[in-house]
Parts: sequence; C-alpha cells; structure tokens
Amino acid sequence: MDPWQGWNKGTQSFNDSFDKHILKPVAVGYLHVTNSAVDKGVTNFFSNINDIGVTINDILQLKLLQGGMDISRFLINTTAGVGGIFDWANEIDLPKHNEDFGQTLGYWGVPAGPYLVLPFFGASTPRDTVGLLGDAFLDPLTYVSIFGGLAGNIATIGTSALDVTDYRAGVMSSEKVVNEATDGNRYDFIKNSYLQHREYLIHDGNPPNEIDPLDVDESGGDSSDDAGNGSENKNDNSAKPMPPNSNKQPPVQNNIRHDLDLKAPDEKQ
Repeated sequence: MDPWQGWNKGTQSFNDSFDKHILKPVAVGYLHVTNSAVDKGVTNFFSNINDIGVTINDILQLKLLQGGMDISRFLINTTAGVGGIFDWANEIDLPKHNEDFGQTLGYWGVPAGPYLVLPFFGASTPRDTVGLLGDAFLDPLTYVSIFGGLAGNIATIGTSALDVTDYRAGVMSSEKVVNEATDGNRYDFIKNSYLQHREYLIHDGNPPNEIDPLDVDESGGDSSDDAGNGSENKNDNSAKPMPPNSNKQPPVQNNIRHDLDLKAPDEKQ
C-alpha cells in the first residue's frame, strides 16, 4: 500500500538534496573540528535526555522491568556521568533501549497507515507522525523552549542543531549500505527497510509471521504445516497489543530515531 507515492518520492528527493548540500557538509565539518571523545560525549548527552521519554514509553507499554532499568540509566548517567556525557550505566550492564510514542501506539493496536515521507524527518507513517508529536511532549527541551523565554529558545535551537549534526555525523557509514543495496531503486529499499524495522521494534524483535509465497500451493491454500488459517497469519500492517506478562526480552537497541540511518549516498568519485 503506497497511495502517496508521488508525494513521497518528491519529498525524498527534496530531503536528499537538503542533506547533500547543507546537512552533510555541516556534519563533515563537525567531524573535522571534534575528536572522538568529544563526539562520543555529545552523543551520550542527547542519548541520556532521550532516556526520559524511553522510560515513560516503557511504562505506557507495561514494560515495568525495562522501565526500571531505563530510569536507572538516566539517574546514573546524569549524576556519575556528569549530565550524561559519560555512559557509566552501560558499563554496569544497563543497556540502551529504543522506545518511542509511535511504538507505544503500535503496541496498543493503532494501525500504521500508508507509508509517508516527511520533509526533513524522512521515512514515517501516519502513526509514527503522531508519535513524533508525542515524543516532543516527552522531551525536556520542548519545555525549556516554551517557558525559557528568548534565552530558552536560543538555547533550544542551538542544542537541537547540535543534536541533528551529531546524529548525521554518526550515520556516514550507512551511505555505503544504501549505495550497495538499492540497485537503482532507492525509494523502495528505504520504504521496505523502514516499515520492517518499525514492526521489528514494536514487537520487540518478534514480529508476526507472514505467509511465505513459496509455501502457498497453486490453489491458493497454504501448504506449510504451521500456517493454520491463512487469514490469521497475514500481516495487516497493524500492531496488536502484546501480553503484559510476556517473557520475551526486548532487543537492545542503540538507535534513538524514528527513521533509519539511511541518508543521501555519496557522489561517485
């Protein structure tokens, strides 16, 4: 289902152009003026702020044990880690998790809707677009901007610009993946990768099984032993609530964005 393909391809082209001519050059300059220790500290700082929203989404998804781990990460890194610059929580086996409001909506059964490319933000869906708004309300920097006056607005703009630049600098290597995997169809590659990745996150690494077309006989029936009723196994692109007492362990994720780490590829030399 891709009813907005015309809009999506045009917006993706705009995003690629913006990345090529503005965002990537700034990120390259950032890497030239910072060493690895400073770059790591900046990444850790924003990751620590993100743990606030992650913890709230843990609770909204009834993942109380994981929520306890993530709030512990935040407290340890904010204090011993000097505001999150150092990730001491990871050293004591408190891994970084990935939870956002879009995943929370998916957990409670809100359908994703058609694929959608947003200006500047990139790959998304209607559900994840609403999730972006929810995440903004869970971000402390939003309230600094609202209640901090002019100084707060300036500080928030500068901090957000640094966050975006640091993130873009951290995904340089992903461009090679795009170059090698797209085979001339970059749009479909990013779309399919994004949708699969989001389903993977929503279901904590255990997305519903889909019927393999190779297992369907010529009459249209499913020939596999474990397929059961085909209509019950098809993925309708909507998530179903996971049982609160599930013993499945969520995957450890270090990425903290909605979109994939896939940006405009380097120009061929």
